[in-house]
Amino acid sequence: MHDDAKLIELAEAAGLSIDWTDANGRPQRVTPEVLRPLLEALGFPAGSADDIHDSHARLQQAEPARDDLSHGEWPPLRVVDQGHALPLGAGLAHRAFRLEREDGSRQDGRLDESGRLPGIEVIGYHTLHIADRQLTLAVAPARCLGVDDLTGQPNAHVWGLSAQFYSARREGDGGFGDTLAMEHLVRSAAGLGADAMAISPLHAMFSADLGRSSPYSPSSRMFFNVLHAAPGAVLGELAVNHALERCGLAAEQARLEALELVDWPAASAAKLTLLRALFDDFIQGGNPLRQDFDTFRLNGGDALTQHCRFEALHAYQARIHGPRGWQDWPEVLRNPNSNEVRRFAAEHDREVSFHAFGQWLIARGLERVQVAARGAGMRIGLIADLAVGADGGGSQAWSRQAELLPTVSVGAPPDILNRAGQSWGVSAFSPTGLRRHGYRAYIEMLQANLAHAGGIRIDHVMGLQRLWVIPQGAPPQAGAYLNYPLDDLLRLLALESHRHRALVLGEDLGTVPEGFSERLARRGILGMRVLQFEQQDGHFRAPHYWSNQALATTTTHDLPTMRGWWQGRDIDWRQELQQSDAQQTEKDRAERERERQALLQAFQDNHQPRPAPDQAAEVVDQSVRFIGESPAPLVLLPMEDALGLLEQPNLPGTTEGHPNWRRRWDGAATDLLHQETPRRRLALLTDARRKADL
Repeated sequence: MHDDAKLIELAEAAGLSIDWTDANGRPQRVTPEVLRPLLEALGFPAGSADDIHDSHARLQQAEPARDDLSHGEWPPLRVVDQGHALPLGAGLAHRAFRLEREDGSRQDGRLDESGRLPGIEVIGYHTLHIADRQLTLAVAPARCLGVDDLTGQPNAHVWGLSAQFYSARREGDGGFGDTLAMEHLVRSAAGLGADAMAISPLHAMFSADLGRSSPYSPSSRMFFNVLHAAPGAVLGELAVNHALERCGLAAEQARLEALELVDWPAASAAKLTLLRALFDDFIQGGNPLRQDFDTFRLNGGDALTQHCRFEALHAYQARIHGPRGWQDWPEVLRNPNSNEVRRFAAEHDREVSFHAFGQWLIARGLERVQVAARGAGMRIGLIADLAVGADGGGSQAWSRQAELLPTVSVGAPPDILNRAGQSWGVSAFSPTGLRRHGYRAYIEMLQANLAHAGGIRIDHVMGLQRLWVIPQGAPPQAGAYLNYPLDDLLRLLALESHRHRALVLGEDLGTVPEGFSERLARRGILGMRVLQFEQQDGHFRAPHYWSNQALATTTTHDLPTMRGWWQGRDIDWRQELQQSDAQQTEKDRAERERERQALLQAFQDNHQPRPAPDQAAEVVDQSVRFIGESPAPLVLLPMEDALGLLEQPNLPGTTEGHPNWRRRWDGAATDLLHQETPRRRLALLTDARRKADL
């Protein structure tokens, strides 16, 4: 019993929740059998009493001072609310200080009798000097910027679209969507009244492992997927045509563009071949954009350098052993700052430069998309999507080892979205590592994703408070909740929201901690409400009962489209893939019929036409109008519902059998929204949003 008490004490000190409440409101407790391997995976061995003692001592040493800075090591960063005094420790009472603000101005003064720094009114990252010591202060505003702030319209009710980036088509895209296709789409959407375009994640993948296609399992959330670059938009179409001809890729590109589904391995290989040919031409000398490229690399600093080195190393190792994570590389290459890594980078400088070239192209392309969106009239523009984690064997985990946990997987316990629980195969931040390093990896990730966007959607936003973490290879039930410094993470979000003039959205679906959505709302972060889930006691909530502190949408990429939902296409898929037996399928179909009748009744109660059961298109129309009349500041209509498509982008719980992340739209991005069906739906949405204004 004594050993179990010490084990629990260590687990709680490491940030694990021993007791938690599941999606059904039932109390749960993590067993010692689960805690021991999980603590081991977190880097705190707990196999014996001596292990527990040593891990606890090491954990205490690893944590920087949090409150009293009078003694001991100072942390690299403290986060404070704008205008609030900051306690630094009674031992520093009346000490003189100098504050060097981010804008270059300076403030001198003294701490008060309690050792508190007076409230700072200027937000930003400032440097505090006391005697010969210093630390960075992140001074955060009370709230993120909201829709009202970005539109300049009090009580605004605006709308936008959400799009799978790879689904967009244009002639010359090579088989999946690129930044130029998205330029065309945002201009078209803006012309029809959209203020935003939320896109699927564009995080960096693995150029040496082209079989990976899920945008939610990236190599790094700090950089972009170079495959989505439209090089002609930066280098000119003549350069692209010349490279295509030289590589003999024209016929293959035409074949890939004609496919109904993305062929990721073939299309990615062709795109990389094209990019390498363009790079060879680019570095020959004389290109007027070379200075811009060099400046981009300089500004990218150490983070960009390490990412490009990782890509080169990963490819080199893959040629010898096949694609594998950095943990399986020779030991001398596992440290990004080792002499062996530097030597490799010097010997493969051209390859490292190629990967920087790809990052330059995609960054400049995304910059063009946001400029096009704002120039066409969107008041928000692109909303980037931030995945919940990155692959533990990828670039971000390699370069930020002290701040990530590469030997655990993030997932979810059994909940309303997945009764068996989930393991997503991505790594999480280390709470201890984040604090120890001044939240560096978190801040640079936010800044990278907001660099070319007017907003950010945070996938599984509950991860700012806690994440369900599982030892690699273990089932979801062998996990526990790991807690994070929520207040600091929310403050930093608010600060970056103001610095980038960006909206912040949080996907708060699934098992949500009590009071969590309210905390988001207080910080100005919009939650997420989905029509298919907005039910209570067998009825769909009327639009006027929806939250005014969350965005509204019909569905998500992990759920059936409204047409698919109406026709039970998701139930068909689960039956076909043997995810459901005959009894469960029959039960699901009966429940769906009940839901269909409830939705029809909700339309009628909202004074909308009641479609006939066989009028799926009319059901989608009325669903669009229904969410549009909600008080949500922002409605995001998925492109799949604007177009009336049957199939959903992703079927959770599948890696084979369903074409996840491969579906393309039937029509060029320039005129897709001007077809009769989407034009009608967007007009309905525009009228509904006007009604919400009244």
